[in-house]
Amino acid sequence: MGEGLRDIWVYLSASPLLALTLTLASYQLGLWIYEKGGRNPLLNPVLIAVIVLVSILLVTKTDYATYFEGAQFVHFMLGPATVALALPLYRQLEKVRKSALAVLASLLAGSATAAISAVGIAWAFGGSKDILVSLAPKSVTAPVAMGIAEQLGGLPSLTAVLVILTGIIGAALGPLLLNLMGIKDMAARGLAIGTASHGIGTARAFQVSDVAGAFAGLAMGLNALATAILLPLLWRWFF
Repeated sequence: MGEGLRDIWVYLSASPLLALTLTLASYQLGLWIYEKGGRNPLLNPVLIAVIVLVSILLVTKTDYATYFEGAQFVHFMLGPATVALALPLYRQLEKVRKSALAVLASLLAGSATAAISAVGIAWAFGGSKDILVSLAPKSVTAPVAMGIAEQLGGLPSLTAVLVILTGIIGAALGPLLLNLMGIKDMAARGLAIGTASHGIGTARAFQVSDVAGAFAGLAMGLNALATAILLPLLWRWFF
C-alpha cells in the first residue's frame, strides 16, 4: 500500500499544478483555521500554510526546487500585489502629506532599530560575519533583503527564512504589542507594522483598517528603499 501511494505521489509531483494547488489549499486551510479561531493573531494563516507545506515536503521527500517549479506563479504575483498597494495609499494621500515629516522620522528610526537590534543580538551571541549580514535586512521585503545579503556576502537563503519569520511574528504579535503600548492611531500602527514586518505585516494591517494598511504599504516600500541604499554604505563603514 505504501509503495502504491508513493507511486501516485511521484506521478502527481511531475505536474507543476500540484505545487500550486498545495500552496493555495494550505493557505485556504490556514485562513479557515484563522476564522474559526476568532481571528486570533497567533493563528496567522501564512504561518499555518508554511507549517503544512513544509510538513508535506518533508514527508514526501520533495526538494524545494521541485516544489518551487510549480509554485512560482504565486511568487510572480508578489510583484503585482505589491504595486497594487499604491491604490489604497493614493486614497490616503492627503493624510500622508500632512504627516510626511513624522513618517520619515519614524521610518528611519524603525529601519535602523530593526537592523541594529538584530545584528547586535547575534553579535553578542558570537554570530559569524555572514550570519550578521544575513540578519541585517530581515525586516525588508524578501527580494530586496536577499539582494542586499548577497551583495554584502551573506546567505540569501538564510535571509529569506528570517524575512518570513519576521513577517509572521510581526503580523501575529505586532497588534498585541501596539495595544499594550496604548497606540490607537491607525496611521501609526500601520507605519510600525509595515516597517517591522514588511508584506505579511501589511496584509495583517489591511485586515484591521484601510488607513493602517495604506501606511503599512508605504512603510514597507520606503523601508526597502532606505535599507537598500543605507545598509551597504553603513556595513562597509563599520565592517
